Amino acid sequence: MINSVYIHIPFCQHICHYCDFTKFFYNEKSADDYLTALEKEINTQLPGKNNPVKTIFIGGGTPTALSHPQLKRLLELVQEKFNISACEEYTIEANPGDFDKEKAKLLMDYGVNRVSLGVQVFDDAMLAELGRVHRIKDVYKTIDILKQHNLTNISLDLIYALPKQTARHFENTVTEAISFDLPHYSAYSLQIEPKTIFYNRYKKGQLHRPTQEEEVLMYEVLKTKMHKNGKAQYEISNFAEPGFESKHNLTYWNNDYYYGFGAGASGYLPGKRTLNIRPLPAYIKQAMEDGNPILKIDHISLKEQIEEELFLGLRKLEGVNKNDFHQKYGFSYERLYKQQILELKQKGWLVEEGDNIHLTDQGLLFGNEVFSYFLLDKLDLEHVH
Repeated sequence: MINSVYIHIPFCQHICHYCDFTKFFYNEKSADDYLTALEKEINTQLPGKNNPVKTIFIGGGTPTALSHPQLKRLLELVQEKFNISACEEYTIEANPGDFDKEKAKLLMDYGVNRVSLGVQVFDDAMLAELGRVHRIKDVYKTIDILKQHNLTNISLDLIYALPKQTARHFENTVTEAISFDLPHYSAYSLQIEPKTIFYNRYKKGQLHRPTQEEEVLMYEVLKTKMHKNGKAQYEISNFAEPGFESKHNLTYWNNDYYYGFGAGASGYLPGKRTLNIRPLPAYIKQAMEDGNPILKIDHISLKEQIEEELFLGLRKLEGVNKNDFHQKYGFSYERLYKQQILELKQKGWLVEEGDNIHLTDQGLLFGNEVFSYFLLDKLDLEHVH
């Protein structure tokens, strides 16, 4: 069964300086055309109504940049295609300041039960530097509106290692974020991606980033303050109260299957990963033509699937379970990785506890280096079975 659905809405009222996601300035006609194309794609790829699904995530861009009628149209499409009453988690991404009471009511009426709020930092000057439109007061106002409409399952997203940011400055942001006492928090270090304003400044030497040591300090501040306030770390960048871990993101980290709909969306189906066309006119044209706006299909070999199982699974604090792996692939991961696991344990980056292997605190800091140990030169199926 395909567990999850990701739906991409690529519109923004403003383009942030660091953002590399598929996004376009909001325009009412473009958004109308896009929703028509999206409907065609979903109906072509997934026939029928009321399809069972465990999680739904509407991301962007900024889905709440849509007008009231457009947002209603999108939510009606989702309600028709998927069995919302049996869906465990239905998330929409939003920016502070995008919400009014009517939009909040729409979400409630159509069964959305989780909101992921892109706050990034509690500093108005730094928000302006990032190209964000919202300000701190908008965060308070938005969270208040959501809670008034019983949308209390809110995730707050932060970014750290921002230009000119110090560990002390980031600590202030984390303190203010935690004061809302929300059930879920995510925090990611800033990545300088090509084709962004920040990338251009960085290439010209105009972007002054914190040192690696300062970034490590920020991560330690984050983990300590979250732990002290009852938000348990369950993934490298994610913290939650028990029971409020993101079920949708766990689909990715558990290497489970999911549909991806919309411009630039990726999907993971048995044996293949799909990537949709990114440019808006090209996506709309192809989706309207045949409902199949796929740019490329990568066929996933067993070797790649196993590598991803380890890369993704080790992002979780609980790590990878021996029995789950065996049930999925029919053999033990120790057949492939005995030496690598031994070396990582000797470095102090990996531990074995019960039936799980997972990263240590130090291992979390060297995640990418750890993951490189699990690349396979080749996979001899006869040897591992």
